[in-house]
Amino acid sequence: MKNTLLLLACCTVIFFSSCSNKTYAPALYHQDIAYQPKPASFDTAKSATYVSGGLNFYTDPTWTDMLISGQFNVSRGYVFNNFNLAYGAFGVVGDYEKGTEDSNYPNNFTDKFFGAVGGRFSANLFTTYDRMDFRYLGVEMAYSHEFGSYANFRKTVSTLPGYHVDTRTDLLTLGVTTEVIFHNIRKTNIQNGLRFFLGGTFGDNAFSEQYLNHKYIEPNILNTIFPKVSYYLKVSHFFATIEAGKQVFLRVGQSF
Repeated sequence: MKNTLLLLACCTVIFFSSCSNKTYAPALYHQDIAYQPKPASFDTAKSATYVSGGLNFYTDPTWTDMLISGQFNVSRGYVFNNFNLAYGAFGVVGDYEKGTEDSNYPNNFTDKFFGAVGGRFSANLFTTYDRMDFRYLGVEMAYSHEFGSYANFRKTVSTLPGYHVDTRTDLLTLGVTTEVIFHNIRKTNIQNGLRFFLGGTFGDNAFSEQYLNHKYIEPNILNTIFPKVSYYLKVSHFFATIEAGKQVFLRVGQSF
C-alpha cells in the first residue's frame, strides 16, 4: 500500500512539473482543414458554389484553454468522370479563453481576439457503385494567415523563460482523405457523406521540436500528424457538416 501511494505521488509530481510551463500555439493549429462539398456523379449539376457559416470549439495543445471561433466559407466544386475538385476561401474570428486561473499565466493575460483568412483546395479520385460514390483517394490543402491580439501576445512572450510558443501566423496544412457519399434510395437530392482526413501542418516549428516532443500529453506522432472525421448531409440545395478531431466544428450552408 505504501509503495502504491509513493508511486502515485511521484506520478503526480511528474505530471504537474511537466505542466509548469505555459504553451501557446497558433489559433488555427490543426484547425485549418475543413470539409469542402463537391457535386457527386449522380447530381444533375456538375458544378456548384457553396456558401456556409459555422462554429468551431477546440482546446489548445495542452488541453487546458478553450478557443471558440466563427467561420465563413465560400467554395466552388466540380465533378468530372471519376475525378472531382474544389477550391475556396474562408474567414475566421474568435477568442482564446483561459481555462484556469494560476501563476502560469502572465499578469496581463486576458481573453485574446484572433482572426484569420485563408484558402483551401481539395481533389478526389472516385468510382461509382450503384447509388454511392467512393472517393477512395483525395488530397486536401489549406493555407491560413492569422492576425489579432492573440498573435501579438505570442510574439511578446516567446522570448520569456518558461514559455513554449509557436509564433507562426502563416500555416500550410496538407493531407490525404478517403470518403463515401451516397444518396437516398428514392431521391438523389438527399445525400449523406463520411470522410476521414489524415495530415499535418508544415514549416519550421521549433514549438513542436522543443516542447511537444517531450511534454505533450498525446503520443508524439500526433504532434504533427492529426486525424479528422467529417459527416456531410445535403438536402436539395441545403447542407450541413459535423467535424470532429480535437475539436467540434458545426456548419450549415447552401449551394447554388
